[in-house]
Amino acid sequence: MSRAQRLACDELLPVYGIDFAKCLLDFEHLFNRDAPTVLEIGFGMGETTARIAAQHPENNFVGIEVHSPGVGSLLKLTSEQGLTNVRVIQHDAVEVVRGMIAPESLHRIHVFFPDPWPKKRHHKRRLLQPEFVSALSQRLEHGGYLHVATDWQDYAEHILEVLSAEALLENSAPHFAPRPAYRPQTKFETRGLKLGHGVWDIIFRRR
Repeated sequence: MSRAQRLACDELLPVYGIDFAKCLLDFEHLFNRDAPTVLEIGFGMGETTARIAAQHPENNFVGIEVHSPGVGSLLKLTSEQGLTNVRVIQHDAVEVVRGMIAPESLHRIHVFFPDPWPKKRHHKRRLLQPEFVSALSQRLEHGGYLHVATDWQDYAEHILEVLSAEALLENSAPHFAPRPAYRPQTKFETRGLKLGHGVWDIIFRRR
């Protein structure tokens, strides 16, 4: 962690952070308003989360990340940009979703560039497995979206297969979806595209 990230965690987690507890969150109370809530799982260093939140002040954003440097980075961006619609949970996403997110309470779920665990023996560690996708689907409001993006084609095919098998979801596109305007293209993604690497967006709607 950098000194700035450590300082942000120390000073800003009490302001923007949510402690993990097996108690369902009341988003209206948490944000002091009634607004659509977007959950982002694994926000990395937080640049994308902060950018989307700044561009969509009408929505609430709850970000989940386990790594302290990323948490500190998003907290710092949130404070510097004066964002009032961002909250952060530093904990395992599976436990947060199961223990803290009420059914049909989310407008959208973003999972951008999750760890692909490329080695076959590690595939079981991939986040988007049928059981967790089912839990995510149940927490979307009817008509809400689960949006996943990855730069690993093998993982993209796996995600598409798993989401297609979930009865509560339907694909918003015939196959993979075009990148929507609200998902900014990251520096990492731009560099990869210049090198000929692909990026796949998978966007499913709750029935």
